[in-house]
Amino acid sequence: MRTELADRLGVEFPLFAFSHCRDVVAAVTNAGGFGVLGAIAYSPAELDAELSWIDERVGGRPYGVDVLVPGKIEGPRVDVAAFIPDRHRDFVAHLFRKYGVAAGSGREIRSADEFAGRVTAAGATGLIDVALKHPIGLIASALGPPPPEMVARAREHGIPVAALVGTVEHARRQVAAGADVIVAQGTEAGGHTGEISTMVLVPQVVDAVGEVPVLAAGGIADGRQMAAAMALGAQGVWCGSVWLTTEEAETAPAVKRKMLAASSLDTVRSRSRTGKPARQLKSAWTEEWDAAPESPGPLGMPLQMLVAEGAMARIGAAAERGEPGAVELANYFVGQVVGQLDQVRPAREVVYAMVSEFADAVERLRRLSE
Repeated sequence: MRTELADRLGVEFPLFAFSHCRDVVAAVTNAGGFGVLGAIAYSPAELDAELSWIDERVGGRPYGVDVLVPGKIEGPRVDVAAFIPDRHRDFVAHLFRKYGVAAGSGREIRSADEFAGRVTAAGATGLIDVALKHPIGLIASALGPPPPEMVARAREHGIPVAALVGTVEHARRQVAAGADVIVAQGTEAGGHTGEISTMVLVPQVVDAVGEVPVLAAGGIADGRQMAAAMALGAQGVWCGSVWLTTEEAETAPAVKRKMLAASSLDTVRSRSRTGKPARQLKSAWTEEWDAAPESPGPLGMPLQMLVAEGAMARIGAAAERGEPGAVELANYFVGQVVGQLDQVRPAREVVYAMVSEFADAVERLRRLSE
């Protein structure tokens, strides 16, 4: 499974695994793929510890880091929480009462100091600095064109920059901003997505960006889908959802159970978690924010993230105590391939299964050409 990008990065399989879980990243990298750690879950100090842990376990094999830069709120000490309207705080309290979620720690709306390292441009800069101190093989900009500072620092360290896109226009802007790798992510994907399907998007992006390598993302959880992506011109695949039900994943048990039982119709693009359209499991949370008459409507990013992630921490704890209302509310980002995720497997086994299925799919296509 040789591609120019795989050779450049020194990986056996051009299978990129995005995860917020260090165990998944290490397992996929050690199995011959390329793990990518989502940094938004961590402060700079926490990220440094997580990357050091990975370094110790991958034996010099390449892995990457994904950084979210959602927008500019000037200064790292701005009191972000002060911008959250009372009606949005009141709506969260209303949901807790309606669904019988027990009282939490009182920190459901997190302070700006705690969350600034994850949702502001200044905080993202700190994460980039930490990432580049480690022997990473790739750094990705998860939302919007990579900032000039990010590209310049990566260039200094000889690290390629990847960027996620949902349209051809986005791809052209990302390349102009200095992206070395484009991840063309279709609407089937979990998390932030546009409205164009992977099958339509990937070949258009491949044609638009010329020699810049393209990874396909969205709707890819087995080797058949990987082979289809490569046939469209991609040099590899970027997968996230498939790792959420692995043994190593830190997915909350209540949410993992919901994923294992879900069909591909059980996801929705909703602004209720981040303020931007993001595909996630349907739940009472998405229904209440998107359709309830009393809903004030989601805020923009990063304010809605501040509201939602603090609330979800309380909901998740209550769901694990077996509170039925909390289980109704609980959800997480996941793509439409959730309908294929019906068992818990080690991440290494998922990698090997995808590679074997890919080989079988390629052989079937070869026979068709005889």
